[in-house]
Amino acid sequence: MRENDLPRIFQYIGGIIREMNAIPMEIGGMKDHVHIFTSLPKTVALTDFVRDIKANSSRWIKQIDHYYAPFAWQDGYGAFSVSPSLSEKTVNYIRNQKEHHRKRSFREEYKLFLDAYGIDYDEKYAFSD
Repeated sequence: MRENDLPRIFQYIGGIIREMNAIPMEIGGMKDHVHIFTSLPKTVALTDFVRDIKANSSRWIKQIDHYYAPFAWQDGYGAFSVSPSLSEKTVNYIRNQKEHHRKRSFREEYKLFLDAYGIDYDEKYAFSD
């Protein structure tokens, strides 16, 4: 994604989330990944929630500009629960993505996170496009 398009893409994703009766608390990221900190409606399965966000945003992103004609989200995603006591820290983390990724790539950071929390993963699937 082009950096100058990111704010309106994040805003559009927030609208999708609100339409599903969820509360988007922070949405941000970089050209190669998006972080969404949101509530999850009790009546919607996580897989359906993510599928709907990806499908609707992908359709809309392709309409922004011909540049995005081949755009598609990767198949996978990561989802994690956040303790209410860590809400502010999570919002700050999402807002400061540029700073985080000056030090290490998204891939490196994600692997450190998975390793720190003892989450088993296969790189072949965790980082496929």
